[in-house]
Amino acid sequence: MRSENTPFTGGPLDGRVLPVLLGPTGHPPKWYEVPVPDADGGPPTVYAYRRVPAGYSKRLGIQRGWVYEYAPEGRGSRTPKWPWTKPRSGG
Repeated sequence: MRSENTPFTGGPLDGRVLPVLLGPTGHPPKWYEVPVPDADGGPPTVYAYRRVPAGYSKRLGIQRGWVYEYAPEGRGSRTPKWPWTKPRSGG
């Protein structure tokens, strides 16, 4: 499989460039999770990084690759949003 050196910004991996495996479309995954083991033997802490565009070229506006940005709130909900379901009421 191919990999791409991808920079990380923010969080514990700030400034590092790690090789990330590419998917079948040639893009890295949308989320990158880094488990860090606990010193006391408890459950590991998981740091989440979100894939964002690294920038665009001036002349043609072509994307210049990807960067992983630290997401302190975590990955969020993973429930699918179906177009035929009604939104939940707040009460």
